[in-house]
Amino acid sequence: MKTHIIKFISFPFFLIFFLLLTPQCKKDKKDQIPYVYVNFYMNISTQYIGLNNIGGYEYITGGVRGIIVYRRSTEEFMAYERDCPYQPSNSCALVQVDNSAVMAVDSCCGSKFLLLDGSIVKGPATIMLKQYHTSFDGTTLHIFN
Repeated sequence: MKTHIIKFISFPFFLIFFLLLTPQCKKDKKDQIPYVYVNFYMNISTQYIGLNNIGGYEYITGGVRGIIVYRRSTEEFMAYERDCPYQPSNSCALVQVDNSAVMAVDSCCGSKFLLLDGSIVKGPATIMLKQYHTSFDGTTLHIFN
């Protein structure tokens, strides 16, 4: 009977010791792209001529480090945060559209992203570009989160 009591008492101590030594599943919140309120309208027919054609893009002010707006089709636009999702607190972590106008590249870490959907083409990034919502009525583009 004495051995059962010792086993019963030692089990909670073992469990607590095990939980303290086991790595916790926490996200590293200090190196994430911060939330910034985005809600604005753009008249693309008069102000942003880079968006008049499919595959066109424009850099605009907003978000954390700016936004890339990309025209995916006649009715669909994509809006991405320019702050690279790989080590976004790094001062050089900024994506820009490459010469092909199909990819966004962070020259600091070398990550490449497809502008059609923000997916990763080349790492070290493991998270897609942060995307903002868009709505288009034929003349005015609304970008928001």
